[in-house]
Amino acid sequence: MVARVLMFQGTGSDVGKSLVVAGLARAFTLRGLRVLPFKPQNMSNNAAVTEDGGEIGRAQALQARAAGVSPSVHMNPILLKPQSEVGAQLVVQGRVSGNAKAVEYQTIKPTLMPRVMESFGILKEQADLVLVEGAGSASEVNLRRNDIANMGFAREADVPVILIGDIDRGGVIASIAGTKLVLPEDDARMIEGFIVNRFRGDPSLFADGMATISSLTGWQAIGLLPFFADAVRLPAEDALGVHVERTRKIGAKVRIAVPILPHVSNFDDLDPLEAEPDVELIRLRPDETIPGDCDLVLLVGSKATIADLQVLKASGLDVDIRAHVRRGGRVLGLCGGYQMLGRTIADPEGIEGTPDRVEGLGLLQVDTVLAGDKRLESVTGRSFDDEPLHGYEMHIGRTKGPDCGRPFAEFSGSADGAMSADGQVVGTYLHGLFTNDRQRTAWLRRLGAEPAGMDYEAGIDAILDRLAAHMEQHLDLTGLLRLAR
Repeated sequence: MVARVLMFQGTGSDVGKSLVVAGLARAFTLRGLRVLPFKPQNMSNNAAVTEDGGEIGRAQALQARAAGVSPSVHMNPILLKPQSEVGAQLVVQGRVSGNAKAVEYQTIKPTLMPRVMESFGILKEQADLVLVEGAGSASEVNLRRNDIANMGFAREADVPVILIGDIDRGGVIASIAGTKLVLPEDDARMIEGFIVNRFRGDPSLFADGMATISSLTGWQAIGLLPFFADAVRLPAEDALGVHVERTRKIGAKVRIAVPILPHVSNFDDLDPLEAEPDVELIRLRPDETIPGDCDLVLLVGSKATIADLQVLKASGLDVDIRAHVRRGGRVLGLCGGYQMLGRTIADPEGIEGTPDRVEGLGLLQVDTVLAGDKRLESVTGRSFDDEPLHGYEMHIGRTKGPDCGRPFAEFSGSADGAMSADGQVVGTYLHGLFTNDRQRTAWLRRLGAEPAGMDYEAGIDAILDRLAAHMEQHLDLTGLLRLAR
C-alpha cells in the first residue's frame, strides 16, 4: 500500500488548517479510505501522548481520532514547544532532543528533513490517503531556504498543495493572490487549488470573489467553507484559544478561576469543564484578580513552570490564591500547576533555562526537583474517592513530601499527587482528568453543581461527524481525491 497524498497550507497561522484536515480525515474515512494525518513540523505547547511512547501536537491527535486510528509519533515528527520568546524545546519523533533558540533552529532544520521524510514514508506505507498540514504561512519566503514545514516539504516529497485562506479576518482575496505573487515560481506550481474558510452570510455574495481568486492565481476553487460554530468545542492546539473572551454564563452554579500564564500548556484540560452548563470558567490574565465568589482555583500545566510561577507571584495572584484558601475555597493543580503548589521547585540541571531553585506557593507540603527523563505515558487507575480515571502523564520532575502520603490517585501501580490535610488543596500529574465523566461529576458535586450527565468523548465524535458532513456539503471532496497523488 502506497498512499495518495494531499497537503493543506495556509495564508497565515490560525486560518483553520487543523480543523479542515480533521474534517476531511473523518469524511474520507467515512467514504471507506484508510486516512492518516501528517504534519512535518508543529509549534505548540498543547501536546498528546501517543501509543508508541512519544508526544505530538494536539491537533494531529485529534486528526488521528477523526480518522479512527491511534496517534503515532510519525504523524508529527518535529514538535517545537516554546519555553521563551526566542527559544523552544525540540521534540524529534516523539522524544525530547534538546533546546534551540529561533536563530539556531534555522540552521538545524536541514538536518531534520531526513527524519521528516522517514516518518512520512512510514505513514505512506500504511494508508490509502495521507493528509498533510503545513505550518504558519506558505508565503514566509524569508524562511524558505531551510523550510521543512511548507513548500520545502511539498517540493521534497512532491505532493500537491491546497491553500486555505480565512475570510473572517478580512482581505482573503489579497492574501491568497498575494501568496501566489510572493512565492517562487517552482513553489507556486505546487498549489493546485484553494479553499476560502470561515465564511458568514449568503455564499452567492462571494461567488465573484472566488472567481477573482481563480483568475488571479490560476488555481482551482475547491470550495467556500462556512463558519463551523462547533469548532470551539474541539480540543484547540493554539494557546490563542484560551485567551478568547467568554460571556458570562447566566445561572451557572460553579465559578472556576484559571490563571492563564505565559507558557500555559495542555490547556485542553479545560474543555470538558467549559462544556458543562452549570460551570463558568473565568480565564484570568496576570493583571486581573481572582473573584471572591469563585469556588475553585485551577492551575493548569506549564512548559516553563518556574518562569510562570514567578509571573504568578509578581502579579499578586499568589496572594489572591492564599486568600481564596483562607475563605475555604478549593485549589487544584494539574502537572506544572501541581508543582507550583508545593514548597519548592528546583531545576539543578537548567532544564527550563538557568539552574534555579524557587519557593512555591506552599499550599502543599511537597517539593519538586526537575530532573530525569520526561515521563510520557497513558495511565488508568482510581482516585482517592475510588472513582475510576484515565488520562496521561507528560512531565519532567519528581515530587515528594508529607502530603504525598495522601495521594490523589493510584495508577499504573503507583501513587500520584498529593492532598492537603483539610482536603482543600489537591495536586496531580494527570492530564485529561475532566474528560472522565465520573471524575468531572464528582468534582462538580463537591463544588455544589449538578453535572449535565453528558458523555464528553461521545460528544467530540459527534462534532467530528458533523464537521465531516460540513466538508461533504461545501467542498469538492471528489475533486480533492483527483488532485491527490
